[in-house]
Amino acid sequence: MRVGSCEGEAFVNKALLALSALIAATAPAAAQSVADFYKGKTLRIIVGVGVGSGYDLNARTLARTLSAHIPGNPTVIVQNQPGAGSLAMTNALYNTGPFDGTVIGASFNGLPTAPLLEPAGARFDANKIIWLGSTNRETQVTYVWHTAPVEKLADLFTTQLVVGAQAPGSTQYDFPILTNHLFGTRFKIVTGYESTPKIHLAMESGEVQGNGATNWSTLKALSSDWIAAKKIRVIMQWGLQKNPELADVPLVMEMAKTDADRQALELALARLEFGRPFFLPPKVPPERVEALRRAFDATMRDPLFLAEAEKAGMDISPSTGEEAQRVADFIANTPPAVVARAKALLEN
Repeated sequence: MRVGSCEGEAFVNKALLALSALIAATAPAAAQSVADFYKGKTLRIIVGVGVGSGYDLNARTLARTLSAHIPGNPTVIVQNQPGAGSLAMTNALYNTGPFDGTVIGASFNGLPTAPLLEPAGARFDANKIIWLGSTNRETQVTYVWHTAPVEKLADLFTTQLVVGAQAPGSTQYDFPILTNHLFGTRFKIVTGYESTPKIHLAMESGEVQGNGATNWSTLKALSSDWIAAKKIRVIMQWGLQKNPELADVPLVMEMAKTDADRQALELALARLEFGRPFFLPPKVPPERVEALRRAFDATMRDPLFLAEAEKAGMDISPSTGEEAQRVADFIANTPPAVVARAKALLEN
């Protein structure tokens, strides 16, 4: 009995020692797991718009500072995958990953409304996308070349305006289509331009006469000289409320005369609350999601990032990932009747 007892005690002692060693080894590893994971890795930001666009400029400015705030300090690079109003990039990332937190998507701000308004092209569930945050909330503007026959908003009801756009799903396409059907504006939309700079080249050459809807911050960043030299005229602004910098420019919401019109516009314009959104695909481990969200927040306060943003002419009014998630949830819960009407209005 005593031999068996000794052997049993020895076994228990060995088991306890092994368990203690495992706990000792596991505890610090768990605490450092995010840093260990990202150390020596490359984190990619994939922009769903072409090189040189405002979204591209925004992502590249973020990338230069973001690494310093991520545990493990991975190398951060930017790649571009334009197509279908950012849906090509979003569909690919959502469905094929990677799902380990090494790829961040940078899409058009219309991403949360796409499954509602463009279900055929959106192969993702917006409720499962993980939002990291947005660098700003946006006001968009319609602007025309100085030789265009449309000089003010009132002219749009009697004179055709040819505008460039990237693709359905982008505000450059969706917003003009919406006001054509709601209020009778006469936008003619030419799609297929890879980025806003390509549309600007088309404006200079006379291929198109303007841009139906692009971020005010993008216009300032890319073509502040046009504004100063009065080569363009801003004839309308898109948003739920007026931008103080554009106090004399008509707001699209002022055109709505019925509750139904206002609700359709509110659904379409809700995407502007996202401004320049960044997201992760589903299934990324929660501790990495938390680390990347907090790294994004810290970057938004980083003096180096803010200095670069100011130099580039970028407006910074950030939203956290949690705030972006709440807006996405609000959009997802839009009454079906409002969705159906907005969807019908956007059909060309």
